[in-house]
Amino acid sequence: MAIKRDYYELLGVPRNASDEEIKKAFRTLAKMYHPDRNKEPGAEEKFKEINEAYQVLSDPQKRSSYDRYGRAGIEGGFPESGFGGLGDIFESFWDGFGTIFGQTAQRAAQKGESLQSHLTLSFEEAAFGCSKEIEIPRIEFCPVCHGIGSQPGTNPETCPDCRGTGQVRRVQQSIFGRYTSTTTCSRCGGRGTVISHPCSQCQGKGRIKTKRKITVPIPAGVDEGYRLRLDGEGNAGIYGGPAGDLYVTLSVRQHNLFHRDGSDILYELPINFAQAALGDEVGVPSLDGKVDLKIPAGTQNGKMFRFKGKGISYVDGRGRGDLLVKVVITTPQHLDKNQRHLFEELAKVLPRTEPPQDV
Repeated sequence: MAIKRDYYELLGVPRNASDEEIKKAFRTLAKMYHPDRNKEPGAEEKFKEINEAYQVLSDPQKRSSYDRYGRAGIEGGFPESGFGGLGDIFESFWDGFGTIFGQTAQRAAQKGESLQSHLTLSFEEAAFGCSKEIEIPRIEFCPVCHGIGSQPGTNPETCPDCRGTGQVRRVQQSIFGRYTSTTTCSRCGGRGTVISHPCSQCQGKGRIKTKRKITVPIPAGVDEGYRLRLDGEGNAGIYGGPAGDLYVTLSVRQHNLFHRDGSDILYELPINFAQAALGDEVGVPSLDGKVDLKIPAGTQNGKMFRFKGKGISYVDGRGRGDLLVKVVITTPQHLDKNQRHLFEELAKVLPRTEPPQDV
């Protein structure tokens, strides 16, 4: 048979602990071991033991009896009132349970809502990174009352209906004894406080709608559809919770010279027949200015040349992609008399290409 632990030991408080220390310890442990939150083996049994300890130590009469006689001072069956006494136990339990898990659920700190925005960048801004400023509508703490909701110089008051718990408990009598139902307090909406002197700026809400300019740092190498998250730039939190986040989705405009393929960029270089046949050296545009390209004699249409590290930066900052130059041999569409004569003379000495006769 397992030996039951001391109630003070179960709650982790000294025997001279104050009522507030006992309540605080119970709330912490109850959240930790409540069966709805903790699915580990033994959590439910632990929760029952913690609740049993709290029901005794939070009652001055029961605690005094326990301190003098131990468990023998509080054990001994139902009170003389029969099932009415059992109803008192259930009432006490649900009162404590509702205070911990009802009030906490109503008034727990909540993170503010996240916001969405969109930003369009030039090709170069996406490639090299930049800072952009955007304006967003969002909810912030009232600058007058700083989120309290009361006019400066005043404070919210404890709700008289629920006495600060955020919930109203109703006790009903039946043939089986008394039972308790708990609902959110309609007067304070579960906050546990009421505002007698609302702030003139926010009318007691503690938060206001406003527009805010935000500087968005754009890392080098972002691409179409890239999504940035700015922590804490969303709507203000509730009941002391942190602000939400701001998500910015990026679009990138097309470049008039370059096409992007991941971190590589492609440039199509037009050359004429003479340059392709004889070779040449030309300046090619890049994101860093002109680079020299030596075209070998006999270069064919579609030939690709690569310049290492002349592309777009990787988003993680570890290097850059490449610049790919694709040769496109152009055919002249308008020839003057001299040019035509030269091509005719060249045609006489070049071998004529014919398609294969046998397929």
